[in-house]
Parts: sequence; C-alpha cells; structure tokens
Amino acid sequence: MKRIPLLFLNVVIIATCGLIYELLAATVSSYVLGDSVTQFSLIIGIYLFAMGVGSWLSGFLEKDLATKFVDIELAVALIGGFSAPLLFLTFANVSYFAVILYSMVFIIGALVGLEIPLLMRILKDELDFKDLVSRVLALDYVGALVAALLFPIFLVPKLGLNRTSLLFGMLNAAVGLWGTWLLEPLIRRRLTLLRVKGFVVLVLLAIAFIKAESLTTMAEDALFPDQIVYAKSSPYQRIVVTRGKLGHSLFLNGNLQFNSFDEYRYHEALVHPAFAAYEGEPRRVLVLGGGDGLAVREILKYPSVESVTLVDLDPLMTGLSKELPALAELNRNAMEDPRVSVINADAFVWLDDVKSPPFDIAIVDFPDPNNFALGKLYSTRFYKLLRERLQPEAAVVIQCTSPLYARKSFWSIIKTLEASGFTVKPFQTTVPSFGVWGYALAKMQPFETPGELRSGIELKFLNPTSFPSLFDFPGDMTLPAEEIEINRLDNQALVRYYEVEWRRFE
Repeated sequence: MKRIPLLFLNVVIIATCGLIYELLAATVSSYVLGDSVTQFSLIIGIYLFAMGVGSWLSGFLEKDLATKFVDIELAVALIGGFSAPLLFLTFANVSYFAVILYSMVFIIGALVGLEIPLLMRILKDELDFKDLVSRVLALDYVGALVAALLFPIFLVPKLGLNRTSLLFGMLNAAVGLWGTWLLEPLIRRRLTLLRVKGFVVLVLLAIAFIKAESLTTMAEDALFPDQIVYAKSSPYQRIVVTRGKLGHSLFLNGNLQFNSFDEYRYHEALVHPAFAAYEGEPRRVLVLGGGDGLAVREILKYPSVESVTLVDLDPLMTGLSKELPALAELNRNAMEDPRVSVINADAFVWLDDVKSPPFDIAIVDFPDPNNFALGKLYSTRFYKLLRERLQPEAAVVIQCTSPLYARKSFWSIIKTLEASGFTVKPFQTTVPSFGVWGYALAKMQPFETPGELRSGIELKFLNPTSFPSLFDFPGDMTLPAEEIEINRLDNQALVRYYEVEWRRFE
C-alpha cells in the first residue's frame, strides 16, 4: 500500500478518536453531574472552538512538521486516553471538577485541530490542492460517522467508559508510531526518540486498559460512600448497587433510584392511590419503567389482578433480581410471578405499536426528565398514546419529581397531563432518601379525590389517616398554572425547567 492512502486512513482515525474523546467527556460529565443537556452543549461548543484554535495555531509551525505531527498524535493519545479515568477520579476528590473537564476538552480539541492541517501540509507536495482538501475533509467526516456509530452501539456497552477511552488512546499512540515509518523520509532527527516515546505511551495505555476495572472501582468507590456490591454497564445506563447501614441503594447513571430503608414509602404512594381511584376490580395493569420490580410487588398485593405488563427499556435492569438476591428479597420475587410479563422496549415506541386489550390501571415510574430522551416520556404526545391503551375508567399514577425542589418541573407535568385530556389530582409525600416527592393521579373522566384505601391490603406506610393528607399541598409547593409551559416534543420545556431547578442543589 502506498504512503498516501495510508496517511488518508490516518485522517479517519484522527477524526474517530477526536469525536470519541468528546463523547466520552460529555458522557462522563452527564454521569457524574446528571445534567446532560447543558454539558453536551457546552462540551461540543468548547471542543469545536478548540479545534479552530488548534487549526489557527498550526500556522505558526514552520519546521519539522512530520516530527511535530507524531508528537501531537502521542499527546492526544496520552491525554485523551486517560481522560475518562481522570475525570471520574477527580470528580469525587476536587471542588473544581468543571475547570478540569472543560480544560481537558479544550486541550484535546486544540491538539486534534492541529493534526489535520499539519497532515495536509505534509501531503501538499503529493497532491494538488483541490484533491487534497476534498479527500482529507471527506475522510474527516467519515471518521466522525464511524465514531458516532461505534460509541453508543458497541464501545460503551461492551467496554465501558474507561476502557473505551484507553482503547482509543492506544489507537492514537499506534497511529503516532505508524507515522514514524510512514513519514520517515521527512523526519530529520529524533526518529529513535519518537519511536521510544510512542512505545512507552502505548505500553502505559495498555497497562491501564488491562487494569481498567480497578480504575473504575477506585472512581466509583470515591463517588459512592457505601460499599458497591454490584456495578455493570448496559447499552443504556450504568447500574450500581451499594450496601450501607441503611440497606441497599440503586443508582442509575449516578442518580439514586431507591434505598431499601424507605423505598416502601415511595412505592406505596406510587401504586395504591390508583387502585383507590379505580371503580371496580382491576385485572389488567400496565407498568412503564419500574424495572426493579418494587412497584410490581405492591400491585400483586391485589387478588383481582390477573396480569401485569411491565415495559422497561433495559433487560439488565429487569433481570437484576436474578443477579442480586437482595433485590429479589426486597421485591418478594415479583418479577418471577407468572402473572408478570416483562417487555424490554422503548415505552414510547411500544405504546405507539402495541395492539392489546386496554388496561385498567397504569403505573408510570420513569427516571426524572434530566435529558431529552426522558423528557419525551413526559410529553403530550406520550400521554395521548397512553390514553389509547387504557379503558375509559382507568386510573393512572405518574411519578413527577419533587414539588418542593423542582416546582416548575412538577407543575409542568401536571399541566401537560391536563392538556392531554386527563383529569389530574396531584399529590405528594415525604421519602427520607429523596425529600418531598410528587405524583399525579389521573383519569380520563372527572373524578373525586379518593378518600380511602382498599381494605385488606398489607401496607407499612399508608393508613386511613395518612392517605387523604397526600393530596394536601402547602403554599411553598404550589404555583399558578399560567406561569408554566406544557411539555411538548417540539419544546421540551420540562427538561429546561428540570435542569435549572436541580442545578441549584449541586
């Protein structure tokens, strides 16, 4: 193979590695900060700006371009390769994480911005200007496509964030070493030193890749105060379970989902108001989200229930009870009950496609709307799809984040439900692990607020006195409806509210 085609292949690798590092930084920041929309936007902007700065700086390099190209490639390998482990480790130990995050993104972007102009200048004597520009830029965008496809489909699900980062560092280092042979006639001095540096960088990254699990454990041990008893990445999220003095806690992408000490408060409030509001004997129940099986545990307390259909995107989450006996004990093996059918699918797509008999009760237990992918599950379109899967007298309960910490977010969900044709009775309770938490009880017809629970159901938290008080809201949790936007697919107002309100408590 001739040198020129090999150097063009370098362009694809450069673009792929650069975009992977950007995606890694954005994903790590989303994981540790839980603020994906703002972080992704800032990181993309800073990275592209830094590439422009790098391209501008390349104009000041006059001599030994081939040597400088290899040096830059090795620098990208070292900094980019260790970027994800470093970001994880620093988040838990320093107060200026954002400075480190954005500085790293800028440095990597500037170095990548230097690479391609230098490569074009190295090749300028081999091709005419028109062919040079068209081929290099075309391959640059090909590399971006390769990275965009590899990152979510294969790399992170199979390797995890740290190993993905280190793997592409190794790829950059290999390109640097490769370049010492491809560009050997143009490297006038320090050839042996360049190869030694490339080999050392490659070995360091390879050792870190082999020890990546230890790096991940170190980072997560610093992030989570309690002992980690389970940690695994799926194509959709990072699942971590810890065990402490108060019991087991489940975290998805670093966000607490429940603590076994007080989860019964959350799940009793989530499930039983729907049964109290339903007139008749509910037989078919739909659960959207709730892959831990704790809401299903509460549903199965009702003897009239004949079938529970649980739709959750992540098979690793719905199968967690089989891998973690503590969760199976907590949900009373609800996921193994023959009345329960588990469907691993995007709830939005499933509601749009499924043709099944209507449900009597729906329990919607999605994570909070901290990104656009989740925000669509709180939109008017989603709630209208849900209506089509319910029988006319059906009752629905939806978790709606905190009406105390995120008032606009909470009331945006309520207003969105009403705009979708539901009559809504908002309610709230206190869950010590979360604070004050909010829900929406909804039906497609006007209805009275239920005043009592169904009899004969074993409950730890709700009773005839506490149940009616769920529907009382103090003044600091209310908000005039006219101040709130409806959450639609084309505006995602809820995600904007959520980011602003919860960022105050970081």
